[in-house]
Amino acid sequence: MKIVAENKKAYHDYFIEETFEAGMVLLGTEVKALREGRANLKDSYVIIKNNEAFLLNCHIGPYSHGNITNHEPLRTRKLLLHRREIERLRGKSQQRGYTIIPLKIYFKDNRAKLEIGLARGKRLFEKREAIKEREAKREIARAMATRKAI
Repeated sequence: MKIVAENKKAYHDYFIEETFEAGMVLLGTEVKALREGRANLKDSYVIIKNNEAFLLNCHIGPYSHGNITNHEPLRTRKLLLHRREIERLRGKSQQRGYTIIPLKIYFKDNRAKLEIGLARGKRLFEKREAIKEREAKREIARAMATRKAI
């Protein structure tokens, strides 16, 4: 499994409740650009319209060896999910405070996949608490490492 792009900021800004794996409908130059690692998930999100899921605002840069038929970098891309998964995501995302965000793009069995997460936004104090916990764990790990070295 080769990870092409990861949305690290999502874990900082949201609590990820559930994750789903979705296929993507892509053009040929988009697949080639993904293999080059030209993807950015920052500020992208997923909407559900007419029982179909779509990825919006995901930037896949143009393919370096492409010609005039290169793809548009910010186009809307259709996601391939089972009907039950789409219905579940729609029901949960309509609740207040929930949204669907992409977490990472990767290749699995030579097919581009997108991991999406059902997310609930963090408040500012929750973000600060998470940072404090992470720093405390880091300090403990450092202390244990120096203790073992002695």
